[in-house]
Amino acid sequence: MIDGGFFIKRYKAIYGKNETLDGVKIAKSLYTIAHRHVRRENTLYRIFYYDCHPFDKKMQNPISKRGIDYKNTDEYKLHTLIIEELKRKRKVALRLGTLKSTGGWNIYPRKLKELFSGKITFNDITPDDVYLELQQKGIDMKIGIDIASLALKRFVDKIVLISGDSDFVPAAKLARREGIDFVLDPMGANVEPNLFEHIDGLESFVYPKRAKKIPATPNQNNSTAPHPNPKQNNN
Repeated sequence: MIDGGFFIKRYKAIYGKNETLDGVKIAKSLYTIAHRHVRRENTLYRIFYYDCHPFDKKMQNPISKRGIDYKNTDEYKLHTLIIEELKRKRKVALRLGTLKSTGGWNIYPRKLKELFSGKITFNDITPDDVYLELQQKGIDMKIGIDIASLALKRFVDKIVLISGDSDFVPAAKLARREGIDFVLDPMGANVEPNLFEHIDGLESFVYPKRAKKIPATPNQNNSTAPHPNPKQNNN
């Protein structure tokens, strides 16, 4: 089970400085990492991917007063391409929610720090220093329902979740009570110590400090790699 928003954010943090972000390559890397979790002793049930359709509305930047058509942004094109690529891959199930604007704009943390420290004034804020606040809708519920369904119907005996927050804890507790082996993959990110009591293991195939590239994608027709191993997450 893969939290798409988290995966893309971590991918950018790890590889974004050294390569041009490519939706096809990101989808391929995601698929490869999912298969690496399966191993020979298991059989893949399905790869669950949770994300939202990219935001496609028109909004006005509060600093420049100029309109922004989000459907023409690089971010929209990147997320759309990733979703389209995953649709074509074997054993992948997409669980898509929606992105809603809160109507508010925020200043990026790095600029806020400079503002509060007195290094800059509000008049120094540029259009590139602010971003539109967006919220995912429906993702947490989809993840929770899928985890519960897989566990209660005994479709799998192991769930791997690629995520970085604690929203999955209630669903993980249910799965573990049903005898499911619940593994978390935070993609090399730090994990809060109190999360360890709610999972059966921690495993990552991406190591931020030394990761160069992700191994080649396995043969898509050979989806009988290890058994019951979904991935999913939220927000």
